[in-house]
Amino acid sequence: MIKVGIVGGTGYTGVELLRLLAQHPEANVDVITSRSEAGQAVADMYPNLRGHYDLRFTEPDADRLAACDVVFFATPHGVAHSLAGEILDKGGRVIDLSADFRIRDPELWAKWYGQPHGAPELLKEAVYGLPEVNREKIKQARLIAAPGCYPTAVQLATIPLLEAGLVSADDIIADCKSGVSGAGRGASVGSLLCESSESMMAYAVAGHRHLPEIQQGLEEAAQSDVGLTFVPHLTPMIRGIHATVYTQLLDDAEVDLQTLFEKRYANEPFVDVMPAGSHPATRSVKGVNMCRISIHRPQNGKRVVVLSVIDNLVKGASGQAIQNMNLMFGLPEATGLNQVALMP
Repeated sequence: MIKVGIVGGTGYTGVELLRLLAQHPEANVDVITSRSEAGQAVADMYPNLRGHYDLRFTEPDADRLAACDVVFFATPHGVAHSLAGEILDKGGRVIDLSADFRIRDPELWAKWYGQPHGAPELLKEAVYGLPEVNREKIKQARLIAAPGCYPTAVQLATIPLLEAGLVSADDIIADCKSGVSGAGRGASVGSLLCESSESMMAYAVAGHRHLPEIQQGLEEAAQSDVGLTFVPHLTPMIRGIHATVYTQLLDDAEVDLQTLFEKRYANEPFVDVMPAGSHPATRSVKGVNMCRISIHRPQNGKRVVVLSVIDNLVKGASGQAIQNMNLMFGLPEATGLNQVALMP
């Protein structure tokens, strides 16, 4: 049985970890921390977990956390920098759901996150936890940087085209919509029902923090620089990411795009390449660790449009983190992640 610790269990990714791990046959949550809620019963904060957990939140303690087989960080950016290093030094393993170790350049990270990087010495060791790209590295890792939600949806939609060298890497557009849970559980005016319901708006058009993460992954796939325009939108739903990615076929590119994607993801348990002409909906992945993709070529022209949907809290966060844990511990990758999406 894998002994699990969770740092920062009071946000949406924390409770999603608890929900999914409650059904995991090979994992047991031993420690969950929160400085603000120390002493409170987990099931009192999250009644959906009544009968599944008899745990209380505690203050973070590096020794107790390092005694776990793996520690998930479901914390704001910057928190994992110091404590993750302590846990690793004591022999533990870490899966970080924040952005603290996703971007390999500490100066670039500091530019986008507005503070100096607190553990640049760990960046060379950190493995980017996108299993569809880094599966073998994940199996050997001590420190995993779980990808962001937008980056997961966009990269899975675009990587096959760039790997095959079929599209121009200079002009990629990612038009993405997110549910309000992507903004986190903290109180903010923009997340109020009266502000977000029956309305949709773009934000961070000048530059979103996920831009350098997406660009980093796409440049690895293309083996060249990538020109990316990424525009996120807040949409009036609780869960879900819908990414529409636009690319342009090169003049000499001749390929069956449907077959290309089907072959690229044929052995991926959590990527579903849908039949030609499909339009995947976010509700088809609600609550599950799945990315559904469809590929279009409007009017059979040079423009390629890829539609990609995920649940931002599952494949975009906690479910993918557990997928990484399964790989780290040599378990079947889908262990504890075979839920069926909620509909309606």
